[in-house]
Order: sequence, then C-alpha cells, then structure tokens
Amino acid sequence: MNKNIKTMLWMAVALLGAFAVAGIALNRGESINALWLITAAVCIYAIAYRFYAAWIAAKVLVIDETRATPAERLDNGRDFVPTNKWVVFGHHFAAIAGPGPLIGPTLAAQFGYLPGTLWILIGAVLGGAVQDMVTLFFSTRRNGRSLGQMARDEIGVVGGSAALIGTFLIMIILIAVLGLVVVNAMKHSPWATSTVAATIPIAMIVGVYMRNVRPGRVLEASIIGVVLLLLSVGLGGWVDHHATLRSLFDHDGLPLAYGIIVYGFAAAVLPVWLLLAPRDYLSTFMKLGTIMLLAIAIVILRPDMHMPAVTQFVDGTGPIFGGKLFPFVFITIACGAISGFHALIASGTTPKLLGNERDIRMIGYGGMLLESFVAIMAMIAATVLEPGVFFAINSPAGVVGKEAVDAIAKINSWGFAVTVEQMQQLASDMGESTLFSRTGGAPSLAVGMASIFGSAFGKELLALWYHFAIMFEAIFILTTLDAGTRVGRFMLQDLLGNFNKKLGETSYTPSVIFTSSIVVAGWGYFLYIGVIDPNGGVNILWPLFGIANQMLAAIALCVATGILVKSGKLKYAWVTGLPLVWLVTITTSAAYEKIFSADVRVGFFATADDMAAKLAAGALPADKAAVAPQLIFNQHLDAYLTLFFIAVLWVVILDMVRLCLRYLGGKPVLQLSEVPHEPSRLVENWVRD
Repeated sequence: MNKNIKTMLWMAVALLGAFAVAGIALNRGESINALWLITAAVCIYAIAYRFYAAWIAAKVLVIDETRATPAERLDNGRDFVPTNKWVVFGHHFAAIAGPGPLIGPTLAAQFGYLPGTLWILIGAVLGGAVQDMVTLFFSTRRNGRSLGQMARDEIGVVGGSAALIGTFLIMIILIAVLGLVVVNAMKHSPWATSTVAATIPIAMIVGVYMRNVRPGRVLEASIIGVVLLLLSVGLGGWVDHHATLRSLFDHDGLPLAYGIIVYGFAAAVLPVWLLLAPRDYLSTFMKLGTIMLLAIAIVILRPDMHMPAVTQFVDGTGPIFGGKLFPFVFITIACGAISGFHALIASGTTPKLLGNERDIRMIGYGGMLLESFVAIMAMIAATVLEPGVFFAINSPAGVVGKEAVDAIAKINSWGFAVTVEQMQQLASDMGESTLFSRTGGAPSLAVGMASIFGSAFGKELLALWYHFAIMFEAIFILTTLDAGTRVGRFMLQDLLGNFNKKLGETSYTPSVIFTSSIVVAGWGYFLYIGVIDPNGGVNILWPLFGIANQMLAAIALCVATGILVKSGKLKYAWVTGLPLVWLVTITTSAAYEKIFSADVRVGFFATADDMAAKLAAGALPADKAAVAPQLIFNQHLDAYLTLFFIAVLWVVILDMVRLCLRYLGGKPVLQLSEVPHEPSRLVENWVRD
C-alpha cells in the first residue's frame, strides 16, 4: 500500500512538472507568472535526484559506503581531512556557486526567458549534475587526483598532458575574471567590503571551535557562525553610515585587488579546516538563505514575468552581447546548467574532505541542482523587470548612447517602453546616482532582487535591499575564487609531480608555498591589469569565461566516458557521452564564431581589425585612442587563447576515442588508476550519524 502511495505521489510530481514546463514553453502573448518556473524546477529536480541520480549511483558508479575515502586513508590535517557531510556540502556548494548562476541567466534574458530557462532545467539534470557527481566519484577513487592528472593517468600522455596544461591555464583566466567581478562589486562599497572582510575571522573562529574547542559539534558551531554572520551584515550597514569607519572600508579597485590576492594565497596555504571549509560553509547559509528568502517572496507576490518568452534579439543583434541564440545562449548561461569549473572542485578540494562515498550523490548531483535553482531565481529576478528597464541598465553606452535621452529613444525604438523619469526614480529608490549602462548583469540582478524583496517586505527599504543584493553577489563569487585558488595549487602540484615526486605531494610545505605563489601570481597579474586599465583590461577576456568553462566540462565528461569504457561499462557510456557530444558541438561552434566571424560585435579578429582601422584613420576620440593598442592586443590574445583551448579539447577527445577503440578491440591500454579497496573505519560513525 505504501509503495502504491509513493508511486502515485511521484507520478503526480511528474505530471505537475510536465504541466508547468508545457505552460512555460507554449505560453505566448500574456505575461506568465513566475510560480510556473519555480514549480517546473522543483518537480524536475525532485524526479531527477530521486530516480536518475539514484540509478547512476547504484548501477553506473556502484557507490560503496564501506570503502575508505582518501580523506580517511590520507588524513594529514591540512588538505585530507574527514569532514562532516553537511560541512562538505556547504563548502562544495559555496565553491561551485560563483557568478555563473547569477550573471549568466541575467545576461541571457536578452533572448527572452524561455531559451535560458529550458537550458537551465534540461542541462542541469542531464549534464551538469551528472558531470559533477561522476567526476567527484572518479576522483575519490583515485586519491583525490585533479581532472588533468586523471586524464593523464587514464587516457594517455598526449591527451592527459594537453588536459593538464589546458585546464590549468583556463583556471588562471577564470579566477582572474572572478576576482575582477568581486573588486567591481566591492569598489567604493564600505558595506560590502566590511561584511566580506568580517567573514574571514568568523570562519577561523568556527574552524577552531569545530576542531579544537568542541570537536564534532557542527550544530553549535553553525549557530555561532550564522549569528556572527548576520551581525556582520547588520554592522556593515552601520559602518556604511559611520563617517570614520566608512573611510576604512571605502577603497578604489587596486587596494581591493591586493587584498584579494593576499586572501587567495592564504586560502591556498592555510589548513583547509581553518579558513576555506568553514568560510565556504558559512557563506552557504547566506547564499541559500537569500535564495530561499527570494523564493518565499516570489511565492507571496506571484509576480508576472514582463520579458517576452522570446525576443527579436535571437538573430544576434542584441545590445548586451553579439551572437545568435545558438550557440551563445548556452555559453552565456554557463554554470547555471553545466560548468567545467565544478569538475575542478569535484576533483580538487571536495574529494579530500569526503568522509563516505554514499554522500557523493547528495554533494555532487544535489549541489548542482541547488545551483541550477539559483539560476532559475536569477532568471526570474531579471525578467520581472520591465524590459525597457532591463535593457536600459544592461545596454552599453556605446550601443544606446551616453546621454539618457538617446538611450531611452534607442530602447523605445526596439518596442520596449521606458522613460528618463522612470530610470531616475528607480536609481533614487536604489540609493544610486544612475542605473544607465550598468553593464555586467550584477546591477540589474540586484535591482530585480531588491524590487521583489521590497514589494514583499517593504518598499521603503529598497536601497537597503539593493546594497544587500550587491554584497550578496560579492560573497557568492569570492567563495569560488578561494576554492579555485586552492584547486589551482593542486593542479600545479599534480603537473609538477610528473617531474619531481616531492613537488607533487600536496602537503609538502615548500611545494605548497611555491605552487600557491605561482597560481596567485598568475591570476593576480591579470586582475591587476584589469583593475588599472580604464577600459577594464581583462574584462575583454570575459567572453572566454563561458567558452572555456564549457570546454572544461567537455574535458571532464571525456575523461569520465573513457573511464566508463575501460571499466567494462560501455552500455552506460551514454550517460556521459551524450552531454559530451552536445558540449563539443556548442563549444566548437562558439569558438569558430568568436574567432572567424566578420561581425565586429562577435569576432575577436574582426573587432581588433575594426579598431585598428579607426585608430589609423584618427577616427577614435582621444581617450579611446590612448587605450586602443591594449584593447587590440587583448582581442588578439582572446582569439589565440580560444584557438589553444579548442585545440586542447580536440586532442583530449581524439585521444579518448583512440583509447576506447583500442580497448574494445582487445588491444592493451593504460590500466585503471583506481586505488585498491580498503575497508573504512568510519562506517560505524557515519551510520550512527
């Protein structure tokens, strides 16, 4: 009887989800309520986690909860530390949930809410969550090896070496971009800067409490940490209005960049239990708390989504970024559906903390579903704004004009109504001088979140909600930067370990200092250039973020597919093989467009040639002419980096195909590098927990 009731309940969930998706996809003309998106997401995630993820864990991966993990076998108190599953989940989610699920859907709303929403839902359950879970599993079975090192061990020297070098360079670019986003979010914002700074000592207090004062008392430590975190948010508002204290936290970009560089080094070097894990764990409370509060506000308000399902900009003429719906909606959404960066975390810090294999499904698959839900929230926050307001905030001045009147006229000509007075009032309500051309996605997302919070909990607090949202975004991104730096250290140690075994030891202090310095210097250099350049400098590398991120995901799925075939599981290889084929298609298409397109708003070389011609003809204003050589160089750098990354991807793919054909043909291949089974001594404790 109970089984029949459960079956009926799950059938009801499936039908409700299908009905909600159909309503989203087929609705035209009238505005659709945001509750449709939340209903569809919750139902799809529940079905996927309960059935698809459980099937993969049991049949494809064959998870064994009695098997000792690297955290137990190699426990050294610095990097390998058996950690409570909820703390590991908090760290993992905080590390993977960076700017992608917030900024990507916001920018992709240029195409309308429908394309991005469908990709977030489908891509996450079939691609992103699968990649995260299988990568975490395979790394756990291989002593927490990095993605690049697993590629070298399992596929071969050629493909593996390409993956090692390629993933490390991609990581440097990604962290630099993350750092620049954080700097821009905290620049001249004492509230955000003071709150973010306060999370560091708070995390260290919680880390010491859980390890030395009251070991294992996770609930007590969590309560202390959350209370201190909430106090820091409140005190941040007080600091913002205190004349003396405000000056201590009111900085230009360069001092903030130096501070982030120092913090990144500390996060990579200090024991993981002291700073990284507790800070990310506590940040998760703020992330999830804010997202859940946003979901509650949406349920209370039931706001309509004013953005059309599909806009006229699917043809590639959009003002926010150039490029047609295919492939650029997938590249822009990035982390909200699938992210290669997740594979680096899942083969970096997380497998070194995991205490039991049975938690891989919750942490790997469940963590990605939660991030996808964040992306849905971001899509809603962006599309409940009036389209005219959305485009006024996100359209660059170079497209719509520097003057407010010109921008309004241009946006109205697209069929989206907005007035100068409307934008002035909105800026005043948010405590800003202007919201025109505040590109990058973060400001419009903050406006959308503040509007929803204000309508639900009090419009007189709009300015507070707006600045809270900006601070929330900064914390969201910074937790990805610190984990990424530590993972970059692990990757470099894996790479150097092929030449000197001592340098490959993750806890060998000279290696830790040396490799951490190289990683931080690498992304710190690009961050420095970006901050001092009046035109943003490294900002021009942002298009690489989406492409490189998806290429990393393709490499991860490539490695996973090769391991499945070598493990005698050819019949299950489609689980990773199908999303791999799709990612290869979109990344190769996007790379080709960005390199060879003649459209100056799309192609790197086309943009550089156009700017060079204008510079030679003296057609650029003095301020733009001064930075034009640097911008031209950066466009060429983008193009050559894209060429290199796509070459790395195809080398790995072809080497994987060669490996699979040799294995299926009965020819010798590299042996599986999975470590032998060793019974866990922690099973009893985990079962009781």
